[in-house]
Amino acid sequence: MKRFVLLAVSIALVSILFCPMVMAGPGSMPDGLQMVQPDPSLPKELSAYWGKWEDATGGNYFLIVEKIDEEKASLYLWWSGTWVWDGGIAGWQRIEAKTMKELGKYKLWFRISGVGPGTVVLTLKGEYLDVSGLSRIQRFRRAP
Repeated sequence: MKRFVLLAVSIALVSILFCPMVMAGPGSMPDGLQMVQPDPSLPKELSAYWGKWEDATGGNYFLIVEKIDEEKASLYLWWSGTWVWDGGIAGWQRIEAKTMKELGKYKLWFRISGVGPGTVVLTLKGEYLDVSGLSRIQRFRRAP
């Protein structure tokens, strides 16, 4: 019985210690990534989307806003696990988003088939980037 308890505790500790490292994120940046600084004339509320974002809700998602202007944004989205977008496989996906201003607030939006209603909207809320239009609540924070 002692061996069983010791084995069970050991397995639990190994899972707690090593799974976060495995699930921590992508091992490399996407092929072809070229971070382009936003034009200084771009409104600060819109250029604030630019950069790298990590999942703040405990999932395994990363988002990179590679390039942004007043009409569109080039994004890379990475995820792992069993939930995938657009029938694809886990990993990096390139997405072209459109920028819009709604009720005085800038947002990015794009369409993905097979996910909720299909339209995904990214909205800056303080230090977070909130995602709506998915089947679950999603929130990102700036990645180091």
